[in-house]
Amino acid sequence: MTYIVHGASGAQGSPVLSALAAAGHHATAAVRNTSAIGGSSVAVDYTSVDSLVNAYTGTDGIFVHIPIGPVEDQMAFAHAIADAVRRARPERVVFSTSGATIDESASPSSAAEIFAHQLAESGVSYAVIEPRLFLENLLLPVSLGPVREDGRLMYPIRDDYAASWSSHLDIADVAVRLLSDHSVSGIVSVGALPGLVGDDLAKGFAAYFARPVGFDAITPDHYGDMITPLFGEGAAGPVIESYRHRAAQPDEVISHDRSAQKLLGISPRSVQQWLSDLGV
Repeated sequence: MTYIVHGASGAQGSPVLSALAAAGHHATAAVRNTSAIGGSSVAVDYTSVDSLVNAYTGTDGIFVHIPIGPVEDQMAFAHAIADAVRRARPERVVFSTSGATIDESASPSSAAEIFAHQLAESGVSYAVIEPRLFLENLLLPVSLGPVREDGRLMYPIRDDYAASWSSHLDIADVAVRLLSDHSVSGIVSVGALPGLVGDDLAKGFAAYFARPVGFDAITPDHYGDMITPLFGEGAAGPVIESYRHRAAQPDEVISHDRSAQKLLGISPRSVQQWLSDLGV
């Protein structure tokens, strides 16, 4: 089996590439700069449909997630990848929304919704991985530092905000299954069930570090002040807005009916197991 993995040098694609190789599949990294990849790789340009067609043609499947960037660029990338899929006709496409949700009841508006809609119309076998919050967010120095130093996990969600957290390792597990198993199509939501609140996250860190850890709910603006020096104002802005939006929501828990737990029999790692697997 030959699979193409987009973003294979990044946080989400790299675990997928490794998981495919560990499962005995031939995985090729689709990247802009092939010199950044030690193994099999192919150069692609998201603005060139021809380069994408060249990478996809004759493959058993591709793993896609749309790169972070300006909205207009993401829209262009979504259309280019969809055009390439229609032309190259890979055997299977697995698309991660990278945390965005798909509203199938409304006309597609975001890049993720547009790409998912075009996949559904392409006639190519596909599945959409729909995660919520990534545990890797908690590894930023502004969160992990206080855990190590003061036993406090600081994050911009309410104490009672339940969310279906998952990790990039969980996404990789689901992606490998969906690439090889074509019996499941459409949206597969990934994340903890029941959802985890801040205290649950802190308990996972406490169990791993074998020391007391508590959770501190902070405001989105406070979090913004912490991450802006790391990301810059342009990149931090959308992150801050996403947590302002969450502040007005009751929770962020996936539906069991379309969860990986029900559809694939795959449950996400606990916080403690995730930390252990990473060797933090």
